Parts: sequence; C-alpha cells; structure tokens
Amino acid sequence: MPYVSLNPASNQVLASYPSWDTHRLADTLERAAAAQKEWARQSFAERAAVLRQAAIHLRLNRDRYAELITREMGKLLREARAEVEKCATACEYYAQHGGLFLQDEPVETDAGKSFVAYAPLGVVLAVMPWNFPFWQVFRAAAPALMAGNGVVLKHASNVPQCALALQDIWRESGLPEGVFTTLLIEAGDVADAIASHHVQAVTLTGSEEAGRRVAAAAGQHLKKCVLELGGSDAFIVLADADLDFTVEQAVASRFLNCGQSCIAAKRFILVPEIAEEFLARFQARVEALVVGDPMAEGTQIGPMARLDLRETLHRQVTDSIAQGARARIGCHPLEREGVYYAPSILDEVTPRCRAYHEELFGPVAIVIRAASEEDAIGIANDTRFGLGASLWTRDLARAEQLVPRLAAGSVFINGMVKSDPRLPFGGVKASGFGRELSYHGIREFVNVKTVWERPVRRAARA
Repeated sequence: MPYVSLNPASNQVLASYPSWDTHRLADTLERAAAAQKEWARQSFAERAAVLRQAAIHLRLNRDRYAELITREMGKLLREARAEVEKCATACEYYAQHGGLFLQDEPVETDAGKSFVAYAPLGVVLAVMPWNFPFWQVFRAAAPALMAGNGVVLKHASNVPQCALALQDIWRESGLPEGVFTTLLIEAGDVADAIASHHVQAVTLTGSEEAGRRVAAAAGQHLKKCVLELGGSDAFIVLADADLDFTVEQAVASRFLNCGQSCIAAKRFILVPEIAEEFLARFQARVEALVVGDPMAEGTQIGPMARLDLRETLHRQVTDSIAQGARARIGCHPLEREGVYYAPSILDEVTPRCRAYHEELFGPVAIVIRAASEEDAIGIANDTRFGLGASLWTRDLARAEQLVPRLAAGSVFINGMVKSDPRLPFGGVKASGFGRELSYHGIREFVNVKTVWERPVRRAARA
C-alpha cells in the first residue's frame, strides 16, 4: 500500500508515495550500516557540529516545517512552530552535553587502570508515530546520532512528507549520507528490518499493540529495544488546589494537540471538596474553546489526525455512556469538513466504563470522582498504564510524600506533564520500558564497555 499524505482539515490528498520492496529495504540497511561505521569514527566535537547545524537549520526553516506538520496531521500552526523549536533545543542540548555523558569513567579496582567506556551499538531502527512527527523523531535521533549510532526511520504512514523532510534536514546539516535514512516500508516489514544483521537496536513510540510486536521481534533476535507506549495520565486535584491556575492548566494539558498526546492529562480525578467548583470552571473554559482551521492563529482546537482515530474515540465514548458515564458537554463528531470532534467532558466515569480503563486519544476529558485523597491515589494507580501523572495542591511537602506512591515514569506537581531534554522520559507497566532524553536516554543505545589494564613488567636484562 502507498504512503498517503492527507490534510485532515480538508480531507484533501496532498501526496502519495509507493512503499518500498524488500530488496530496496535490504540495500538501504546495508548502506546505513556502512555509513554508521564511518560516523562512529568521528569525534564528539565533529558530531556536535552536525547537531548544532541541525538546530540552526530548523530555526531558519521553522515556519516552512511547521506548515508542513499542520497540513499533514492537523496540529495547530503555533503548536507546530513550538515543536520545531523544541527539536532545535534537543539538538543543542546533546551537542553541548553528549560528549560529557559518554566520556570514559575511571573506576578504582585492582588493575593498574580501569574504566567504563561507552561505544555506539550500530544502526538503530526508530519506529515513530504521527502525533509529534518531528519531535518524536528528534528526541530519539539526536542522542543516538551524538553517540555515534546510525538511525533508520520507519515513520507513521500518514506523515510521509514529514518523514522525508527529516531525512533532508540531517543531510543539509552535514550528516554523512546514509547515517540517517527514512524507510518507506509497510508495518509488516518492520520485523524484517529488526531481523537484519545491519540493525542492532530498535526504539518505538506508539500503541501497546505495536509495542508488543516490536518487543517480540527484538526479543527473538536479541536486539536491544526501548518502548514508549500509551498513557492515561492522572490529573489529581486535591482539596487545597489553586483552582484558577489548575483549571487553566487542565484545559491546556487535555486539549493540546487536539488531545492526541501520550502524556496529555486524560483522567481528571477530583476529591469531593472541590469537584463541583472545578468542573463548573473547567466546563466553562472547554465550552469557550474555538474549533477551526489549524492554520488560523485564533483556533484552539483543530482536527483529529485521521478519520479512523475519530471513529475509535467515538466508540469509546458512546460505549462508556451506555455503561453509565454522563456526557457533560460534547461527546460527538462535528458535522463539518475535516476530521473534527467536539471538545468534550465525560463525567461520572466508573470502573464499569471503557473510558476508565482505556486511553482516549482525542479531545475528550474523563472525570472520575474520588471519595477522598487516599481514594484518588488508588484510582490514579488503578490502570495498566504508567507514563505520567500530575498532582495539584498548595501543600508541596504533602505532594512530595505522595509522589513515591504513584506508579508513573513522571510525576509533575502543579505543572503539566511534558518532556524535556534535561530529564529522562518514559513509563512503567503497559506504558513501556527504557528511557529517552537526558543522559539516561543517550546511554540506552551504547555498549557499556569495561576496560581493565595492568602493565606488564619487563624482565631485567642480563
């Protein structure tokens, strides 16, 4: 099947690209492996220069790339600009710190000299999603390339223009040909790529189902893998929260990128003392959101990325309503050109509802009412996901006591869960394993090599 680029705001087909056959895939992987060996010989300073040039290139072409993102997957234009800027920041971060993160570490042992060295693994296959079509790739590629690895990208099939632009960005920034390559292959060919002896590791951001397939293939061939999968992040509002600020952040956290983010707040868990006041303010803010053309600066909610995603979301919502949840506002597709869904609040969600247990990937906030603070923590952990969580309270000391009890890869106190190049990013449970970003991320795809030396004493001459 071809890769089809379709504008979800207008349903207009923008471009179409044929999928590669297995011979082209094999040839490309072979060239990538050869190019990576040469790239690995370059110094940290030489690699850093390429990353810095990529940051410059991204900023010089920010508007062009942002418009491409918006046309191809529907993200608001201002959000797309911020995404491009974040990619530039990640490149600069690893250009500055990558060599320090991977420098040899001396260790005192019985040897004359011993140390831990970090060497690149080889070619890393990156299987990436459509919702942040530049950022998801850069947050994996920047550290991998700085470590001396090569990267081959299998991007989502609905963002082929972004995928090809990413390859061009690295080439135009001075990265040698073949060190970063976009693969236009079918999902079924990912296992063949993992099986190739030219690929040494794989990183995936995507669904649980895709994660299981990739992990199984990686395990079968004994390849290292990192998985960042779904999330159903808890947004826990305690009795002493600053409601003006908390409601503002709640709207931003749920409806950023039309709600299509793994770390968006999805489950709003409210203690009784503030539940009704929070919901009244929250509903007023959600009802005021402006739905429209994602290219327009005044738009606050754009289209969802694909029709099938909207259909899945609406089935989850209607099933949950049939199971006892209440549609407080929205909870239906919008009758207009493009793939639009009304900004929605699904209230009174209980364990009987699909929405309680599943990730809702779109502009629907689900509300779960807790009996107490203790119950709120229990509800937050009552999920198979474990990506992020946020606590909203004026009592920071109390919040810090609750943090160890939350089963999540990130816990934010009075802040939206977000990724930051300086902090490790990833989840637990069905949200995956391994970490991206910070020094933890750059060390995922290296050979942690022990080096032990002892001088040999020369025999005295007669």
